[in-house]
Amino acid sequence: MTHDSTAVQLASSSSNATASGGWWRDAVIYQVYVRSFADSDGDGIGDLRGVRSRLPHLARLGVDAVWLTPFYVSPQADGGYDVADYRAVDPLFGDLSDADELVRAAHALGLRVIIDVVPNHTSEQHPWFRAALAGDPEARARYHFRPGRGPGGAQPPNDWESIFGGPAWTRTPDGQWYLHLFAPEQPDLDWEHPEVAAEFASVLRFWLDLGVDGFRIDVAHGMVKAPGLPDIGRGAQATLIGTEPLPFFDQDAVHAIHRSWRRLLDSYEGPRIGVAEAWAPTSERLALYVRPDELHQAFNFRFLNCPWDPAAMRTVIDESLAATTSVGAPTTWVLSNHDVVRHVTRYGGGARGLARARAAALLMLALPGSAYLYQGEELGLPEVVDLPDDLRQDPAFRRGRHQQDPACATLPTGPQTEAGALAGDQAVAGAGAWAGDEAVTGAGAWAGDQAVTGAGAWAGDEAVTGAGAWAGAEAVTGAGAWAGAGPESTAGGEATAEGESTTRAAAAPQAVSDLPAGTGVPAGPQAGTGTCPAAAAQAATRTNRTASVSAPVPQTQPPARPAADTRAVPGAPAGPGAGPSDGPEARAGTGPGAEAAAGPEAGAGAGPQAGAGAGPQAGAGAGPQAGAGAGPQADPHAGPGSDSQAGPEAEPQAAPEAAGQDGLRDGCRVPIPWSGSEPPYDFGPAGSWLPQPAGWRDLSVAAQTGDPHSTLELYRAALELRRAMPGLGAPEAGADPAAEAPYSSGMRWQPAPEGVLLFTRPGFACTLNSRSSPVELPAPGRPVLSSSPVETDGRTVRLPPDSCTWWSW
Repeated sequence: MTHDSTAVQLASSSSNATASGGWWRDAVIYQVYVRSFADSDGDGIGDLRGVRSRLPHLARLGVDAVWLTPFYVSPQADGGYDVADYRAVDPLFGDLSDADELVRAAHALGLRVIIDVVPNHTSEQHPWFRAALAGDPEARARYHFRPGRGPGGAQPPNDWESIFGGPAWTRTPDGQWYLHLFAPEQPDLDWEHPEVAAEFASVLRFWLDLGVDGFRIDVAHGMVKAPGLPDIGRGAQATLIGTEPLPFFDQDAVHAIHRSWRRLLDSYEGPRIGVAEAWAPTSERLALYVRPDELHQAFNFRFLNCPWDPAAMRTVIDESLAATTSVGAPTTWVLSNHDVVRHVTRYGGGARGLARARAAALLMLALPGSAYLYQGEELGLPEVVDLPDDLRQDPAFRRGRHQQDPACATLPTGPQTEAGALAGDQAVAGAGAWAGDEAVTGAGAWAGDQAVTGAGAWAGDEAVTGAGAWAGAEAVTGAGAWAGAGPESTAGGEATAEGESTTRAAAAPQAVSDLPAGTGVPAGPQAGTGTCPAAAAQAATRTNRTASVSAPVPQTQPPARPAADTRAVPGAPAGPGAGPSDGPEARAGTGPGAEAAAGPEAGAGAGPQAGAGAGPQAGAGAGPQAGAGAGPQADPHAGPGSDSQAGPEAEPQAAPEAAGQDGLRDGCRVPIPWSGSEPPYDFGPAGSWLPQPAGWRDLSVAAQTGDPHSTLELYRAALELRRAMPGLGAPEAGADPAAEAPYSSGMRWQPAPEGVLLFTRPGFACTLNSRSSPVELPAPGRPVLSSSPVETDGRTVRLPPDSCTWWSW
């Protein structure tokens, strides 16, 4: 028989967080990217009044708090993370009274409010930095100004590289250089200057007095630099983030700052919390940020990074719980944010990507600790991968990061990996590099357009490769190679039919209920509709630097980027994140034994179960959200034609769209749909600053509300159950203080078939079937919620593929 969700019957108003004494310890926190959430005044840009008008949606969803991205006065060179005035609201988003009213309205609905604070750097338009450029020595002392090296000081003071590409130094007209680990418009503050610490303590008090409940601390690991600013001695430094010690990140002295902030936070009633966005080489280093006298939470990006592989997932969960338990802190879990490709697309896109995203969400919400949701994930939104260049605003795109040499390949704010760094969207991993357009690499390389590689290479358009290569359009390959749709490939197979891709996403498998076969998500995004001309003009003007700052160090640009290849990788699912279908009979293979199969059991566009040298969620040389060696079966020299793919039913890799558009960040920031049949879907009275796909009409809040099969109703049911079931949420639920993690959190792993995860918490069990086929096992209880229809006779259960189910007893 098929079971319906019992969330309503089990729900209650109690919260495990309240019972455990710290609301943040099991809180579900919803990230609002303010400019893309809701627009109240018709300028195409979301604002604080728009957020306030949509707070009832968040209350009904069942979250505990809302985290707002920066809304301070800013030139918007990096989406507001370049702050010119920390105590004022940018007119784009409203004014201070709007912020005050938003906080009061949220509190009235039982929602807490967390806001971003950006302490590592200011805007170049901040009064301090403007005075510094004018030659004020005291103002310069608040930043990192240094003389250059070489004849006439023409070379930067050291070899540090910007996270967004190019050198981390810009020269001023008087010959001095200033440090900016991100964009030149974001000069780094020198936290050794006492006025810097005093100013930010005052800023925190200002917003705490207004009533906010905490702060998400941007680049919490970056405020302190090593004494003397020593050289690193190698390029591609962003690839080292999270893998090796670096003189500009995770310095021990940064913890004194966080301890002082904890004392400030504790001086207010609340409690008020601090959340670290921190990259650290190990889970143990990350745990230092959440010691009892430091911050309350730190983002744990390893779960977001994890491949769709049960062994890798279990390792990440165990190590994360062990690290935070050792310091008495809760673990946090996250799948998407404003800096990474949305996980529907990362997991392969189309119906399979959506199924895996839904399953991953239930897994995340069943784990001990706190969970973060990114706006629109409750709707199952995919990444938008075809935005027009003239509307894009990611500073990494504007600085040409997607056209840089791999030696300077860089990463936006985001998570870290094990043996190959990942932050945000792109990675150049240890044994195999990913670069925006060109790569000269070792084994297992992925390059956006051209590659001269060793073994196991993936290239977007052209490749001269060894064995096990995948090339998007043209390839000169050896054995075991897969060519996406190039002239060397052949066709045949079972690609997802175009007719399936137009089924509304709300009909995807959901809360323990029946579902017609062949469901999927709407056809691919169609940019260019609902665009706000004012927002487009504003985006163009904001890419200009101020005349008072110059960057005289020239950078060599690679050859012009070829025209985009619109052919789909055979077998890749149609819909958001996928190219045009090659037809229902498509099959590709260019080397002995190579093939691609689509349909329910396999297909390019699956990606998350692959090994190194493959697509997203893979190991060395892999795409976004994966570093070298990710997953226990990863082989850093393996290409898609190898045996290194993880899991019992390893699949061909995800199409390049799983990396997002040029691997950059605009595609996850497209305004979300609320209602209506065409853009801007009630986002605001006019258009939107980034165009929304025409297919999103069936993904809107209104379209999914009340549909028991929809992703929105799945999230609502899960959050309701999370509050109602005493074994869920708080790490202390059923905990054994003498046990080692994960058992100290009340969670126990149970035996399960290959490809399946099964763990229990008091009165609760969770199963995840990562395989592409059903799995039978003894029923661990009574099913209460599932991401796909599940059938059980009470003794055994048949778990659907790519699904997660919650059980009670």
